[in-house]
Amino acid sequence: MTGRALATIGRILLVTVVMAVVCGCATPRLEAEIPARHTLDEFIETERQDDPLDIYDPVERFNRGVYRFNYYADNYVFLPVVNFYEFVTPVFLQDRVSNFFNNVSELSTLANCILQLKPKCTAKTVGRIVINTTLGIGGMFDPATQWQIDRQREDFGQTLGYYGAGPGPFVVLPFMGPSNLRDTIGLSADIGGFFFIDPFDFEHNKALGLAFDTMYLVDMRHKIKFRYFESGSPFEYELIRMLYTKARESEIRN
Repeated sequence: MTGRALATIGRILLVTVVMAVVCGCATPRLEAEIPARHTLDEFIETERQDDPLDIYDPVERFNRGVYRFNYYADNYVFLPVVNFYEFVTPVFLQDRVSNFFNNVSELSTLANCILQLKPKCTAKTVGRIVINTTLGIGGMFDPATQWQIDRQREDFGQTLGYYGAGPGPFVVLPFMGPSNLRDTIGLSADIGGFFFIDPFDFEHNKALGLAFDTMYLVDMRHKIKFRYFESGSPFEYELIRMLYTKARESEIRN
């Protein structure tokens, strides 16, 4: 899953409130577990075609296992690193790092704007890259946003959806989180395209490439406020699955 797709998971708090009301009307109140292991099928019927929770998930048992693995990996590997990074790095520098990687990611956005034949998206993204790379000192600052040139958000998963590709089955990727077959293919294409272009000549500078990848992952997790199993719901897996699916549907329509 891409960094933008993972950022939408932050909206889980709103969905959690709604689902807590719905589940509270149908079942007795349940204490949240860490990690939460309940499924909605244990308590209410969800196999209806118009049910927003009825997401195609043929390998749900495997996905739930990966979801729990991600919880432990997040808590014992990623978050300690991110917490240390946030402790030793001034907020000003954290913002510069985030802006830099946001600017780099716009290369992928540009490619997908072009592939989707969206001239407005393409023009805005070109403008942002030029302005932020020059006046923004290599992307560390974001004057383009201050000038109301909004950041566009496109990836190859959206490009596939734009041309009619369905999402396919829901999947949970190790470390990366919620996705589906189409977006997993799209993520692979975006990553492959970046390394094919190799704008920083990582092929001849492995140490620089390793440092870039490490800082990218730290910054990506730093920007995402979502924390596994802190929603207070025993049905968090269903909530995440629904939220991700509906968010991607909205992004492709737009």
